[in-house]
Amino acid sequence: MYFSEAKLKLFILFFVTSSSNLLIISINCQDDHILSLPRRQVALFIFGDSIFDAGINNYINTTTDYQANFWPYGESFFDYPTGRFSDGRLIPDFIAEYAELPFIPTFLPYHKHDQFTYGVNFASGGAGALVETHQGFVIDLKTQLSYFKIVEKQLKQKLGDEEAETLLSEAVYLFSVGGNDYFNLFNSNLSDLHFSKKEFVGMVIGNLTNTIKEIYMRGGRKFAFANLCPLGCLPAIKVLFPGSTSPCVEDAQEFVQLHNKALSELLQELEGELKGFQYADHDFFTSISQRFNNPSKYGFKEVTACCGSGPYRGLSSCGGKREIKEYELCDNPKEYLFFDSTHFSEKAYKQIAELMWNGTPDVTGPYNLKMLFEHSTCI
Repeated sequence: MYFSEAKLKLFILFFVTSSSNLLIISINCQDDHILSLPRRQVALFIFGDSIFDAGINNYINTTTDYQANFWPYGESFFDYPTGRFSDGRLIPDFIAEYAELPFIPTFLPYHKHDQFTYGVNFASGGAGALVETHQGFVIDLKTQLSYFKIVEKQLKQKLGDEEAETLLSEAVYLFSVGGNDYFNLFNSNLSDLHFSKKEFVGMVIGNLTNTIKEIYMRGGRKFAFANLCPLGCLPAIKVLFPGSTSPCVEDAQEFVQLHNKALSELLQELEGELKGFQYADHDFFTSISQRFNNPSKYGFKEVTACCGSGPYRGLSSCGGKREIKEYELCDNPKEYLFFDSTHFSEKAYKQIAELMWNGTPDVTGPYNLKMLFEHSTCI
């Protein structure tokens, strides 16, 4: 059994009247751990970057560098470009399917509709935890939080305070953020960085911490995270270092390892500090590294990009709508770990989603997404 009796105490008293056959169940939930209850709809709120962006950047004033609303994006599943940075579905799409939810709508174009009771996707391609990352072209994490507050207000108007508060406390809050904060450094001059690597990571984690605590203050209790993938193995990073003999760029890997360690420590601290805080932390770094180092074991033939140009197809030219117009496109994205220079194929995302949904604690822990969705918070 996953939870020890010391942490989860249930006192159940059955009383059946002969006249009404009424069953009364008294449940005392202690220590703010989670308790299995009959299944009910659980909303999914999504924050982050292009790993999770379902098309919100289609509706902001930006450039095609931060959009994927053109062919061949979407070719494998949707048959048209939705704005997702892949050939098909993303991790949150699969998580929603496993949770028996519809596709989670993006916050923009903003309009009041009943679908918000299933959750909202705020994630924006190119966004970081730092406001300065791609500022003016994306929806940064702080702004995503402000959009969540608008949704919270709308839900209370629609459902009433009590029902809205229940929805928010039972919801799962899914994050993928930070990669762009570090990736952006490699598009500039690392020697111009006025902070140590550890200090810079601290700034990123600090902003993420503030967002988590703000959501917690508004009733959120169940949080899920994909830590950072091995950025140094991305074709877009590797193409910047043509003389490198290593399979992955070590400078980028160092940032990722510092970030992932800090994230893990943060979540453990919050679990002790915030009453009722529960989380799932998926080791995205290891999952992708395993597929990069041994692709055939996971059904892949190539660890270059399916769509792009230059070495590893690492130049961001997929679709020909950005600065570089010429690009190559593979015949079968299912054979590729990467779809474009910085994003994974639908096949890869599905494999990761499955690990996040029902992975063991060494892969996704201390809870997995299935546990968070199927159990109720104790308030």
